[in-house]
Amino acid sequence: MEDERKDGAYGTPQKYDPTFKGPIYHRGCTDIICCVFLLLAIVGYVAVGIIAWTHGDPRKVIYPTDSRGEFCGQKGTKNANKPFLFYFNIVKCASPLVLLEFQCPTPQICVEKCPDRYLTYLNAHTSQDFEYYKQFCVPGFQSNKGVAEVLRDGDCPAVLIPSKPLARRCFPAIHAHKGVLMVGNETTYEDGHGSRKNVTELVEGAKKANGVLEARQLAMRIFEDYTVSWYWIVIGLVIAMLMSLLFIVLLRFLAGIMVWVMIIMVILVLGYGIFHCYMEYMRLRGEAGSDISLVDLGFQTDLRVYLHLRQTWMAFMVILSILEVVIILLLIFLRKRILIAIALIKEASRAVGYVMCSLLYPLVTFLLLCLCIAYWASTAVFLSTSNEAVYKIFDDGTCQFAGKTCNPETFASSNESRLCPGAHCQFAFYGGESGYHRALLGLQIFNAFMFFWLANFVLALGQVTLAGAFASYYWALHKPDDLPAFPLFSAFGRALRYHTGSLAFGALILAIVQIIRVMLEYLDQRLKAAENKFAKFLMTCLKCCFWCLEKFIRFLNRNAYIMIAIYGTNFCTSARNAFFLLMRNIIRVAVLDKVTDFLFLLGKLLIVGSVGILAFFFFTHRIRIVQDTAPPLNYYWVPILTVIIGSYLIAHGFFSVYGMCVDTLFLCFLEDLERNDGSAERPYFMSPNLKRLLNKTNKKLAES
Repeated sequence: MEDERKDGAYGTPQKYDPTFKGPIYHRGCTDIICCVFLLLAIVGYVAVGIIAWTHGDPRKVIYPTDSRGEFCGQKGTKNANKPFLFYFNIVKCASPLVLLEFQCPTPQICVEKCPDRYLTYLNAHTSQDFEYYKQFCVPGFQSNKGVAEVLRDGDCPAVLIPSKPLARRCFPAIHAHKGVLMVGNETTYEDGHGSRKNVTELVEGAKKANGVLEARQLAMRIFEDYTVSWYWIVIGLVIAMLMSLLFIVLLRFLAGIMVWVMIIMVILVLGYGIFHCYMEYMRLRGEAGSDISLVDLGFQTDLRVYLHLRQTWMAFMVILSILEVVIILLLIFLRKRILIAIALIKEASRAVGYVMCSLLYPLVTFLLLCLCIAYWASTAVFLSTSNEAVYKIFDDGTCQFAGKTCNPETFASSNESRLCPGAHCQFAFYGGESGYHRALLGLQIFNAFMFFWLANFVLALGQVTLAGAFASYYWALHKPDDLPAFPLFSAFGRALRYHTGSLAFGALILAIVQIIRVMLEYLDQRLKAAENKFAKFLMTCLKCCFWCLEKFIRFLNRNAYIMIAIYGTNFCTSARNAFFLLMRNIIRVAVLDKVTDFLFLLGKLLIVGSVGILAFFFFTHRIRIVQDTAPPLNYYWVPILTVIIGSYLIAHGFFSVYGMCVDTLFLCFLEDLERNDGSAERPYFMSPNLKRLLNKTNKKLAES
């Protein structure tokens, strides 16, 4: 069982090379064409960004827009002191036209504050409340018209309803009182024509405002919590960093104990499960109805019914017994490989200890990813806001010009206005008919594609850099004396100087798969309303296939980058050699993968759980640290969630370095077994512990 498959099905084993002493320093550039394509794509990406920044206006996202296309609350404009958008008739926002035009077919103006009282124009124009009412009429309104003319021309709303701002827009303050929907203190409203209607007609247009806190107030409270708790949040993240470092150091000494304890616990848990199933099976003997078979019972929505059948517990017992036997047999036959996996994990802990600066490299990756995300997000916002204001004719009746574009400056004197007296020319959406506007969708797709490509390139650069550093450690015959100076910086320089094209190639393949997955998700959202079951089934199959393909490509790329870091070959050659090497040692790969997955899961749960529990007890005032107590908070979950998420990211960063170290040492170990035989001319580079497990020795060292 020691030797894996050595036949030609997965290539030929590596042959001894007397000049090979670890990562090759004298190497040439690889995949130059892909490097050129990446540089050209980056130039094009910058050009797209410049064009988007020239035409875009992010104010369209931040500020709401009135019927004239002017922003509400923007400094330096006439609406600077009017941050909220007011709808003349919110009921019309429930019209199907909104789904087509993305705009309510009712006049909209910017106001200083939302209405706080119930008023009708009919009552207000003859009372002292008229000055208050006029601030909700169109700018420049003159009260020299009759009531019917004002309402016909849409100069003022027919009714004011108590409202609250939500996302800078005024929505009726609907609440329930004794089971009755009310707006303020009213259950009805007047439509401006003398008739009163039930307030439930307003629910469709304003239900999102019911029971929702103002977003601005919520954000301010969260910001206040951060200002008074940031010091303790930083302390919690530092604790998480120290625990992550300590866990990696302890793996050198406790990896074996942790793995064997895990295996024993699994065996004991399965054994107890078998015992419990047997006891339940015996307890149900003689009970009425317990001998009914599962087939006769059929499917039941209440799954607890099955627990009253003896056959259910018998099935559980058989399944657990099979699992128990399989695990014990695997443990017997794979014991040596489990020991090898543990030894490699311990060796990885030593390697990280000798290349401590590798633990800081995730910060470089994080900063580069933040740069990619920021550029992608800003470009996407500018692209989405680079349309021009489009005005259309809105009318409640049957105007033949409804939906046609118009010019708000000349609409009052136009033929359309005369033929449709009740129509309005108001802002509809942002769009355009130029070639640039027609290409916006393609530019957004290109923006997303370049984000995936560059993000994957950044991750690939980190993997090649770490692999080169840890490979230098493994192939040092006398550790750490033969370890080169600054191995991490040397590996980083080699990756950028020689292998930018190879990294771009691997990142490109992954980006293509990811953009296809995004497009499938988009199509799936569009097809959700369809009743075509075959289309849904096909879409599910495609999503599953591309998900599996992405996972496989990630695995293949990771190992290809290790071979690139060691030998300096191009991407395709490295991927083929890595794949064949792993397939020749497939059992060792499976065992090492599961063992490391368990240890990393255990480490993350331990670190995140410990720091999270400590943060919970501290911020809920259950414990004190050095006579200091937690500051008063609006929401104690704000710092707790921040600490938990930050702790997970820190632990993930540390373990990503450790995982890359384990994978690199594993591939080097497999290469070492194929290249060398322990003779004086071909000594093994593996650690003494690994040689002892495999009964391998270096003859020169043995004779001495």
